[in-house]
Amino acid sequence: MNTAVVNPTELAVEVDAAALAAKIERLDALIDSIAARHASVKLASSLAAEDMVLTHAILSRGAAIGIFSLNTGRLHPETLGMLDRVRERYGYQIEQFHPQADAIDAYVADHGINAFYESVELRKRCCEIRKVEPLNRALAGVQAWVTGQRREQSVTRAELHEEEHDAARDIAKYNPLADWSEAEVWAYLKQFDVPVNPLHARGYPSIGCEPCTRAIRPGEDSRAGRWWWESRDTKECGLHISTIEIVPEAAHPVIGSAR
Repeated sequence: MNTAVVNPTELAVEVDAAALAAKIERLDALIDSIAARHASVKLASSLAAEDMVLTHAILSRGAAIGIFSLNTGRLHPETLGMLDRVRERYGYQIEQFHPQADAIDAYVADHGINAFYESVELRKRCCEIRKVEPLNRALAGVQAWVTGQRREQSVTRAELHEEEHDAARDIAKYNPLADWSEAEVWAYLKQFDVPVNPLHARGYPSIGCEPCTRAIRPGEDSRAGRWWWESRDTKECGLHISTIEIVPEAAHPVIGSAR
């Protein structure tokens, strides 16, 4: 898988216009269907390219889907700046969820502020404090959540489904861009002039915490820059590896149709 990007906007020229139009039509139908099926739905946004596609799709249609972001306390300034850009462009304030200060203080006191470099266990504990626990608060009381995950992003997402059941939280989970290519993502962003995180143009296809994310090298997959000191099969933070059950497409014809 070669998804290394120096200037990602150049990928837009690789997309067939008719194919992209069909993907956009289907995405809009999915957004409408998800909003119609659930009284409360939220998009979890990392403020990266995929989530900006979904942000535009939701806000431009006025879909009843809230948008939140996890402010871990270790994000790049460029990522935090996207909150203002969304507000300026769409008049929408993305809700932020922060980690519990006492949990961070205890972790730092026991292990050190950058202990996540020392072991997978300590890294996952840091992610639990800064991301998973705030995510659980963000999703408390909602019936479904939406993510910008795509299958081609990494080996850990190759079997990703468009609709799943998050059994750990007993809510629905949707990945509307599951079958989108990186080129299609960037073609969409270009077509609708959607604000994008400046880190992407510096070789960051995946956006995360500053000390745990680097630019990727030619030939590396798009998740290679996340926790680059670990093996490929551990590169998830815990947000997307809770117990997930696949929902048969036939159960929901609107979601499963028009491929």
